[in-house]
Amino acid sequence: MNMLYQAQRGMRAKRQEAMRRGVIAVLDIGTHKLSCLILKFDQTNVSAPAEGIGAMAGQANFRIIGANTTRSRGVRFGEIDSVQETERAIRTVVQAAQKMAQIRVDHVIVALAGGRPRSYGLDGEMTLTAGTVGDLDVAQVLSACDVPDLGHGREVLHAQPVNFSLDHRTGLADPRGHVGNRLSVDMHLLTIEAHAIETLLHCVKRCDLELAGLASAPYVSAVSSLVEDEQELGAACIDMGGGTTSLSIFMKKHMIYADTVRMGGDHVTGDISQGLHIPMAHAEKIKTRFGGVIATGMDDREIIELESETGDWHHDRRTVTRAELIGVMRPRVEEILEEVQARLAAAGFDHLPSQRIVLTGGASQIPGLDGLASRILGNQVRLGRPLRVQGLPQSTCGPAFSACVGLALFAAYPQDEWWDFENSADRLPARSLKRAVRWFRDNW
Repeated sequence: MNMLYQAQRGMRAKRQEAMRRGVIAVLDIGTHKLSCLILKFDQTNVSAPAEGIGAMAGQANFRIIGANTTRSRGVRFGEIDSVQETERAIRTVVQAAQKMAQIRVDHVIVALAGGRPRSYGLDGEMTLTAGTVGDLDVAQVLSACDVPDLGHGREVLHAQPVNFSLDHRTGLADPRGHVGNRLSVDMHLLTIEAHAIETLLHCVKRCDLELAGLASAPYVSAVSSLVEDEQELGAACIDMGGGTTSLSIFMKKHMIYADTVRMGGDHVTGDISQGLHIPMAHAEKIKTRFGGVIATGMDDREIIELESETGDWHHDRRTVTRAELIGVMRPRVEEILEEVQARLAAAGFDHLPSQRIVLTGGASQIPGLDGLASRILGNQVRLGRPLRVQGLPQSTCGPAFSACVGLALFAAYPQDEWWDFENSADRLPARSLKRAVRWFRDNW
């Protein structure tokens, strides 16, 4: 754990260095597309101290001065599959964004959609010696959390304090300055497969960039798509991407669960390609233009012309109705939503005071998806778009860019993590977890 602790602290230091320089890039490496935004910070606010522990601590004003998107290469299920192809795509998208911004960037913060994320709930407590809670006490109570056996080849991506209790008072966002005797904390730990991080680090280094931070795509998508009340009362964000569908659960303005389903919009396109015997490129076009999941009587009469290049005139000049296209698309979309429902149920989502579900991501734009999702997930469902950010081009305002915009917010307003507090990494306990607390409902 010590090596990871130092690596994460190193990335935090690089982020601070980038903010002092006033410019940083964020990169969302998806299965379908790579997106890059370049952020410029207001220098008057950069050195302002963080105020409190929370999702928007240490605010700094920023605006987007460069943006670009390119077709993803060498990425499967949100993970880098071919380093050479992904490296080329990263160079292309970063150079184009730099050209628009007319500035060079050295530091980049990246979102990870793959790596099979796994959530843990940890708790720790300690007796205060001074009576008043200080920074060192927060560091020590975080270190008192029992670290679970993460399993072979897994690394911690996020370790965020989500709730503090002091004696009989609970629900404290920041206990510093409060007076009491017994301090306890609930922490959310998110782990992913180590090889996904290692390949990403290697790829970023080959692009002559410094990694200044890593974030999980389920987390950053929710940061940009959930409104404040949803983050506070409890909501799930479902980000339907090309290769994966990410889900995260927020409560009290903190992420308390994250997971990924290894299916997305590209799998729907693949079904259209196979079912209608047409090339993937044409399948993507007709999915975008004519796709849907709920058929009406009108759809039997809407004719879609298919294109293929086999040389057989009769095969290449076929037609299908929109109802037939919906019949091909719907089973896969239902399968994705049913898998999401199973993950939410396993997490205990139905015990939250509010069960709002927000759908975002490129694949969420399929007409009728919100209605179908309401039926399968059995909750209030709405379609989400990322928050408006200063300087964000119109072309990057849609649901497909939720993770990228959320990553910009994460870069500017990082939530405190376990490694942000001054404490000796040697003192971190290596005890096994007494009980795997998957859910925080028992504690708050």
